[in-house]
Amino acid sequence: MSPLVIEGCIGGPGRTVAIKDSLDVAGWPTRCGSRAFEHAPPAQDHATVVEALLDDGWQIIGKTVLHELAFGVTGINEWAGTPVNPQAPDRIPGGSSSGSAVIVAQGNVDVALGTDTGGSVRMPAACCGVLGLKPSFGRLSRHGVYPASSSLDVVGPMARDLETIVAAMTSMDSTFSAHKPLGKFRVGLVNVSCDPAIEQAIRDEMNRRGWAWEVVTLPLLDQAFEAALTVINAETWAAYGHYTGQALLGADIEARLLRAANTDAVAVQAADAVRMAFSEQVDHLLERFDTLVLPSLPRLPPLLVDVCKGESVIDLTRFLRPFNLSGHPALSVPIPYPGSSIKTSLQLIGAKGDDARLCAIAGAFL
Repeated sequence: MSPLVIEGCIGGPGRTVAIKDSLDVAGWPTRCGSRAFEHAPPAQDHATVVEALLDDGWQIIGKTVLHELAFGVTGINEWAGTPVNPQAPDRIPGGSSSGSAVIVAQGNVDVALGTDTGGSVRMPAACCGVLGLKPSFGRLSRHGVYPASSSLDVVGPMARDLETIVAAMTSMDSTFSAHKPLGKFRVGLVNVSCDPAIEQAIRDEMNRRGWAWEVVTLPLLDQAFEAALTVINAETWAAYGHYTGQALLGADIEARLLRAANTDAVAVQAADAVRMAFSEQVDHLLERFDTLVLPSLPRLPPLLVDVCKGESVIDLTRFLRPFNLSGHPALSVPIPYPGSSIKTSLQLIGAKGDDARLCAIAGAFL
Protein backbone atom coordinates (compact mmCIF):
# COMPACT_ATOMS: atom_id res chain seq x y z
CA MET A 1 0.00 0.00 0.00
CA SER A 2 1.36 3.39 -0.97
CA PRO A 3 1.85 5.77 1.95
CA LEU A 4 0.35 8.52 -0.21
CA VAL A 5 -3.40 9.02 -0.09
CA ILE A 6 -3.54 12.00 -2.45
CA GLU A 7 -1.17 12.58 -5.32
CA GLY A 8 -0.39 15.93 -6.82
CA CYS A 9 2.07 18.76 -6.44
CA ILE A 10 1.88 22.16 -4.82
CA GLY A 11 4.74 24.60 -4.79
CA GLY A 12 7.93 25.13 -6.73
CA PRO A 13 10.72 22.78 -7.84
CA GLY A 14 12.50 22.82 -4.45
CA ARG A 15 12.90 20.12 -1.85
CA THR A 16 9.95 17.77 -1.54
CA VAL A 17 7.67 17.20 1.45
CA ALA A 18 4.72 14.95 2.20
CA ILE A 19 2.07 15.97 4.73
CA LYS A 20 0.29 13.74 7.22
CA ASP A 21 -3.42 13.69 6.48
CA SER A 22 -4.30 15.33 9.77
CA LEU A 23 -2.92 18.68 8.58
CA ASP A 24 -4.83 20.94 6.22
CA VAL A 25 -3.56 21.49 2.69
CA ALA A 26 -5.78 23.92 0.81
CA GLY A 27 -7.74 22.25 -1.99
CA TRP A 28 -7.36 18.75 -0.52
CA PRO A 29 -9.67 17.11 2.04
CA THR A 30 -8.31 16.26 5.49
CA ARG A 31 -9.60 12.78 6.32
CA CYS A 32 -7.46 11.79 9.34
CA GLY A 33 -7.35 8.23 8.08
CA SER A 34 -10.99 7.68 8.99
CA ARG A 35 -14.23 6.82 7.25
CA ALA A 36 -15.79 9.42 9.55
CA PHE A 37 -14.14 12.06 7.34
CA GLU A 38 -14.59 10.25 4.02
CA HIS A 39 -16.73 13.05 2.62
CA ALA A 40 -14.83 15.96 4.14
CA PRO A 41 -14.74 18.98 1.82
CA PRO A 42 -11.41 20.33 0.60
CA ALA A 43 -9.62 22.49 3.15
CA GLN A 44 -9.94 26.20 2.50
CA ASP A 45 -6.53 27.16 3.87
CA HIS A 46 -3.14 25.62 4.49
CA ALA A 47 -2.10 24.73 8.01
CA THR A 48 0.36 27.38 9.21
CA VAL A 49 3.36 25.03 8.98
CA VAL A 50 2.34 23.97 5.48
CA GLU A 51 2.10 27.59 4.38
CA ALA A 52 5.54 28.25 5.84
CA LEU A 53 7.10 25.39 3.89
CA LEU A 54 5.50 26.54 0.65
CA ASP A 55 6.64 30.11 1.25
CA ASP A 56 10.20 28.82 1.59
CA GLY A 57 10.11 26.94 -1.70
CA TRP A 58 9.22 23.39 -0.66
CA GLN A 59 7.14 21.26 -3.00
CA ILE A 60 4.29 19.26 -1.49
CA ILE A 61 3.89 15.97 -3.35
CA GLY A 62 0.97 14.53 -1.42
CA LYS A 63 -0.62 13.56 1.88
CA THR A 64 0.18 10.43 3.85
CA VAL A 65 -1.96 7.82 5.55
CA LEU A 66 -1.98 7.40 9.30
CA HIS A 67 -3.34 5.29 12.11
CA GLU A 68 -7.00 6.28 12.26
CA LEU A 69 -7.61 9.62 14.01
CA ALA A 70 -3.91 9.55 14.97
CA PHE A 71 -5.04 7.37 17.89
CA GLY A 72 -2.77 4.34 17.69
CA VAL A 73 0.84 3.21 17.49
CA THR A 74 0.83 0.34 14.97
CA GLY A 75 -0.01 2.23 11.77
CA ILE A 76 -2.48 -0.50 10.80
CA ASN A 77 -5.49 1.07 9.06
CA GLU A 78 -7.99 -1.15 7.25
CA TRP A 79 -9.89 1.77 5.74
CA ALA A 80 -7.11 4.11 4.59
CA GLY A 81 -4.47 1.42 4.07
CA THR A 82 -1.45 0.20 5.99
CA PRO A 83 1.86 1.33 4.45
CA VAL A 84 4.63 -1.25 4.24
CA ASN A 85 7.68 -0.77 6.45
CA PRO A 86 10.59 -0.55 3.93
CA GLN A 87 13.22 -1.95 6.27
CA ALA A 88 11.06 -4.80 7.59
CA PRO A 89 7.94 -5.50 5.51
CA ASP A 90 6.72 -8.14 7.97
CA ARG A 91 6.77 -5.66 10.88
CA ILE A 92 4.49 -2.76 11.74
CA PRO A 93 5.37 0.64 10.25
CA GLY A 94 4.51 2.33 13.53
CA GLY A 95 1.96 5.03 14.19
CA SER A 96 0.33 7.20 14.12
CA SER A 97 2.36 8.98 11.40
CA SER A 98 2.93 5.70 9.53
CA GLY A 99 2.79 6.92 5.94
CA SER A 100 5.11 9.83 6.63
CA ALA A 101 7.83 7.56 8.01
CA VAL A 102 7.41 5.03 5.22
CA ILE A 103 7.63 7.48 2.32
CA VAL A 104 10.78 8.99 3.85
CA ALA A 105 12.33 5.56 4.35
CA GLN A 106 11.48 4.68 0.75
CA GLY A 107 13.51 7.67 -0.40
CA ASN A 108 10.56 9.12 -2.31
CA VAL A 109 10.51 12.45 -0.48
CA ASP A 110 13.04 14.64 1.29
CA VAL A 111 10.98 15.18 4.43
CA ALA A 112 7.54 14.31 5.71
CA LEU A 113 5.51 15.96 8.43
CA GLY A 114 3.84 14.00 11.17
CA THR A 115 2.21 14.85 14.46
CA ASP A 116 3.34 13.56 17.84
CA THR A 117 0.90 13.38 20.75
CA GLY A 118 2.35 10.30 22.40
CA GLY A 119 5.27 9.30 20.20
CA SER A 120 3.56 9.44 16.81
CA VAL A 121 6.57 10.94 14.97
CA ARG A 122 9.33 9.17 16.86
CA MET A 123 7.60 5.77 16.95
CA PRO A 124 7.22 5.26 13.17
CA ALA A 125 10.59 6.90 12.55
CA ALA A 126 12.16 4.32 14.86
CA CYS A 127 10.22 1.47 13.21
CA CYS A 128 11.26 2.51 9.71
CA GLY A 129 14.87 3.49 10.40
CA VAL A 130 14.73 7.26 9.86
CA LEU A 131 15.12 10.37 12.01
CA GLY A 132 12.09 11.89 13.68
CA LEU A 133 11.95 15.11 15.70
CA LYS A 134 9.32 16.03 18.28
CA PRO A 135 9.91 19.75 18.83
CA SER A 136 9.36 21.49 22.14
CA PHE A 137 5.66 21.77 22.88
CA GLY A 138 4.24 24.95 21.36
CA ARG A 139 7.27 25.63 19.19
CA LEU A 140 5.42 25.10 15.90
CA SER A 141 1.92 26.35 15.19
CA ARG A 142 -0.87 23.77 15.28
CA HIS A 143 -3.31 25.98 13.36
CA GLY A 144 -4.91 23.77 10.74
CA VAL A 145 -3.98 20.54 12.57
CA TYR A 146 -6.46 17.93 13.83
CA PRO A 147 -7.64 17.73 16.53
CA ALA A 148 -7.79 21.48 16.93
CA SER A 149 -7.11 21.38 20.66
CA SER A 150 -4.38 19.36 22.36
CA SER A 151 -2.14 19.94 25.35
CA LEU A 152 0.43 17.36 24.17
CA ASP A 153 0.46 17.30 20.37
CA VAL A 154 3.17 18.85 18.20
CA VAL A 155 3.97 18.84 14.49
CA GLY A 156 7.36 17.33 13.68
CA PRO A 157 9.52 16.39 10.66
CA MET A 158 10.97 13.04 9.60
CA ALA A 159 13.92 12.67 7.21
CA ARG A 160 16.80 10.37 6.34
CA ASP A 161 19.44 12.89 7.42
CA LEU A 162 19.77 15.56 10.06
CA GLU A 163 20.46 18.37 7.60
CA THR A 164 16.97 17.95 6.14
CA ILE A 165 15.37 17.92 9.59
CA VAL A 166 17.13 21.21 10.32
CA ALA A 167 16.11 22.67 6.94
CA ALA A 168 12.44 21.84 7.54
CA MET A 169 12.49 23.29 11.04
CA THR A 170 14.19 26.45 9.78
CA SER A 171 11.45 26.88 7.18
CA MET A 172 8.63 26.32 9.65
CA ASP A 173 10.07 28.37 12.53
CA SER A 174 11.86 31.65 11.94
CA THR A 175 13.39 31.44 15.43
CA PHE A 176 15.08 28.11 14.71
CA SER A 177 18.76 28.72 13.98
CA ALA A 178 21.10 25.86 13.15
CA HIS A 179 23.94 25.42 15.65
CA LYS A 180 27.50 24.79 14.62
CA PRO A 181 28.69 21.25 15.46
CA LEU A 182 29.36 20.92 19.15
CA GLY A 183 32.45 19.52 20.81
CA LYS A 184 32.29 17.69 24.09
CA PHE A 185 29.06 17.66 26.03
CA ARG A 186 27.60 16.04 29.10
CA VAL A 187 25.40 13.00 28.52
CA GLY A 188 22.96 11.40 30.94
CA LEU A 189 22.14 7.81 29.98
CA VAL A 190 18.71 7.08 31.43
CA ASN A 191 18.54 3.70 33.16
CA VAL A 192 15.54 1.81 31.72
CA SER A 193 14.52 -1.79 31.20
CA CYS A 194 14.60 -2.81 27.54
CA ASP A 195 15.82 -5.45 25.09
CA PRO A 196 19.45 -6.03 26.22
CA ALA A 197 20.59 -5.89 22.58
CA ILE A 198 19.16 -2.37 22.24
CA GLU A 199 20.83 -1.25 25.46
CA GLN A 200 24.14 -2.61 24.22
CA ALA A 201 23.66 -1.05 20.77
CA ILE A 202 23.24 2.38 22.36
CA ARG A 203 26.34 1.99 24.50
CA ASP A 204 28.33 0.71 21.52
CA GLU A 205 27.33 3.71 19.40
CA MET A 206 28.28 6.17 22.13
CA ASN A 207 31.60 4.40 22.71
CA ARG A 208 32.33 4.45 18.99
CA ARG A 209 32.02 8.22 18.97
CA GLY A 210 33.96 8.76 22.17
CA TRP A 211 30.99 9.95 24.20
CA ALA A 212 31.34 9.86 27.96
CA TRP A 213 28.19 9.48 30.01
CA GLU A 214 26.76 9.08 33.47
CA VAL A 215 23.88 6.69 34.17
CA VAL A 216 20.89 8.59 35.58
CA THR A 217 17.34 7.76 36.62
CA LEU A 218 13.95 9.29 35.98
CA PRO A 219 11.88 7.85 38.85
CA LEU A 220 8.62 9.26 37.47
CA LEU A 221 9.08 7.93 33.93
CA ASP A 222 6.47 5.17 34.26
CA GLN A 223 4.01 7.46 36.03
CA ALA A 224 4.50 10.05 33.29
CA PHE A 225 3.71 7.42 30.67
CA GLU A 226 0.43 6.57 32.40
CA ALA A 227 -0.41 10.23 32.97
CA ALA A 228 0.13 11.01 29.30
CA LEU A 229 -2.24 8.16 28.39
CA THR A 230 -4.84 9.69 30.67
CA VAL A 231 -4.54 13.13 29.08
CA ILE A 232 -4.60 11.70 25.55
CA ASN A 233 -7.67 9.60 26.33
CA ALA A 234 -9.56 12.56 27.77
CA GLU A 235 -8.68 14.92 24.93
CA THR A 236 -9.25 12.39 22.12
CA TRP A 237 -12.65 11.45 23.51
CA ALA A 238 -13.54 15.16 23.67
CA ALA A 239 -12.49 15.61 20.03
CA TYR A 240 -13.87 12.45 18.43
CA GLY A 241 -16.14 10.67 20.89
CA HIS A 242 -19.26 11.81 19.05
CA TYR A 243 -18.30 9.60 16.09
CA THR A 244 -18.74 6.39 18.11
CA GLY A 245 -21.83 4.21 17.68
CA GLN A 246 -22.29 5.17 14.00
CA ALA A 247 -20.27 2.46 12.20
CA LEU A 248 -17.83 5.17 11.12
CA LEU A 249 -14.73 3.96 12.94
CA GLY A 250 -12.47 0.94 12.84
CA ALA A 251 -13.13 -1.61 15.56
CA ASP A 252 -9.89 -0.83 17.42
CA ILE A 253 -10.51 2.92 17.47
CA GLU A 254 -14.16 2.50 18.44
CA ALA A 255 -13.13 0.33 21.40
CA ARG A 256 -10.31 2.66 22.47
CA LEU A 257 -12.57 5.70 22.34
CA LEU A 258 -15.26 4.00 24.40
CA ARG A 259 -12.68 3.10 27.01
CA ALA A 260 -11.36 6.66 26.91
CA ALA A 261 -14.87 7.91 27.70
CA ASN A 262 -14.39 6.65 31.25
CA THR A 263 -11.53 9.09 31.92
CA ASP A 264 -12.81 11.43 34.61
CA ALA A 265 -11.77 14.87 35.81
CA VAL A 266 -10.09 13.43 38.92
CA ALA A 267 -7.80 11.28 36.78
CA VAL A 268 -6.93 14.23 34.56
CA GLN A 269 -6.16 16.38 37.60
CA ALA A 270 -3.85 13.67 38.94
CA ALA A 271 -2.18 13.42 35.53
CA ASP A 272 -1.55 17.15 35.53
CA ALA A 273 0.19 16.85 38.90
CA VAL A 274 2.45 14.14 37.45
CA ARG A 275 3.08 16.38 34.43
CA MET A 276 4.45 19.15 36.62
CA ALA A 277 6.56 16.84 38.76
CA PHE A 278 8.02 14.88 35.85
CA SER A 279 8.76 18.02 33.86
CA GLU A 280 10.66 19.43 36.83
CA GLN A 281 12.54 16.15 37.18
CA VAL A 282 13.68 16.29 33.54
CA ASP A 283 14.51 20.00 33.82
CA HIS A 284 16.66 19.27 36.84
CA LEU A 285 18.67 16.61 35.03
CA LEU A 286 19.13 18.90 32.04
CA GLU A 287 20.75 21.47 34.29
CA ARG A 288 23.56 18.92 34.73
CA PHE A 289 23.56 17.35 31.27
CA ASP A 290 23.35 18.68 27.73
CA THR A 291 21.20 15.75 26.63
CA LEU A 292 19.55 12.65 28.01
CA VAL A 293 19.78 9.38 26.07
CA LEU A 294 17.43 6.42 26.19
CA PRO A 295 15.95 3.97 23.69
CA SER A 296 13.17 5.13 21.42
CA LEU A 297 11.53 1.70 21.61
CA PRO A 298 12.03 -0.99 24.26
CA ARG A 299 12.17 -3.74 21.61
CA LEU A 300 12.08 -4.22 17.86
CA PRO A 301 8.78 -3.38 16.12
CA PRO A 302 6.49 -6.40 16.44
CA LEU A 303 5.44 -8.54 13.51
CA LEU A 304 2.24 -7.51 11.74
CA VAL A 305 0.84 -11.01 12.04
CA ASP A 306 1.36 -11.02 15.81
CA VAL A 307 -0.27 -7.61 16.26
CA CYS A 308 -3.25 -8.71 14.16
CA LYS A 309 -3.55 -11.74 16.46
CA GLY A 310 -3.77 -9.45 19.46
CA GLU A 311 -0.21 -8.91 20.71
CA SER A 312 -0.13 -5.96 23.09
CA VAL A 313 1.71 -2.89 21.81
CA ILE A 314 1.05 -0.49 24.67
CA ASP A 315 4.63 -0.82 25.92
CA LEU A 316 6.12 0.46 22.66
CA THR A 317 5.72 4.12 23.58
CA ARG A 318 6.73 3.93 27.24
CA PHE A 319 9.97 5.83 26.56
CA LEU A 320 8.36 8.25 24.10
CA ARG A 321 5.05 9.38 25.58
CA PRO A 322 6.49 10.81 28.83
CA PHE A 323 8.25 13.58 26.91
CA ASN A 324 4.99 14.67 25.32
CA LEU A 325 3.74 15.14 28.86
CA SER A 326 6.82 17.15 29.85
CA GLY A 327 7.06 19.13 26.59
CA HIS A 328 10.80 18.62 26.02
CA PRO A 329 12.21 18.28 22.48
CA ALA A 330 13.07 14.70 21.56
CA LEU A 331 14.81 13.23 18.53
CA SER A 332 14.78 9.58 17.42
CA VAL A 333 18.05 8.55 15.77
CA PRO A 334 18.44 5.21 13.93
CA ILE A 335 21.33 2.96 14.98
CA PRO A 336 22.29 -0.61 14.02
CA TYR A 337 20.63 -3.52 15.80
CA PRO A 338 23.22 -6.22 16.52
CA GLY A 339 23.18 -9.14 14.12
CA SER A 340 20.37 -7.75 11.96
CA SER A 341 19.81 -5.53 8.94
CA ILE A 342 17.02 -3.84 10.89
CA LYS A 343 17.88 -0.58 12.60
CA THR A 344 16.78 0.20 16.11
CA SER A 345 16.75 3.74 17.51
CA LEU A 346 17.94 5.84 20.40
CA GLN A 347 16.25 8.98 21.64
CA LEU A 348 17.95 12.25 22.55
CA ILE A 349 16.15 14.63 24.92
CA GLY A 350 17.00 18.33 25.16
CA ALA A 351 16.06 21.31 27.25
CA LYS A 352 12.80 23.04 26.39
CA GLY A 353 13.31 25.48 23.55
CA ASP A 354 16.78 24.14 22.77
CA ASP A 355 15.62 22.17 19.72
CA ALA A 356 18.41 23.49 17.49
CA ARG A 357 21.06 22.62 20.04
CA LEU A 358 19.60 19.14 20.38
CA CYS A 359 19.98 18.72 16.63
CA ALA A 360 23.58 19.88 16.88
CA ILE A 361 24.25 17.26 19.54
CA ALA A 362 22.70 14.65 17.27
CA GLY A 363 25.02 15.85 14.53
CA ALA A 364 27.95 14.74 16.62
CA PHE A 365 26.32 11.33 16.88
CA LEU A 366 25.66 10.77 13.19
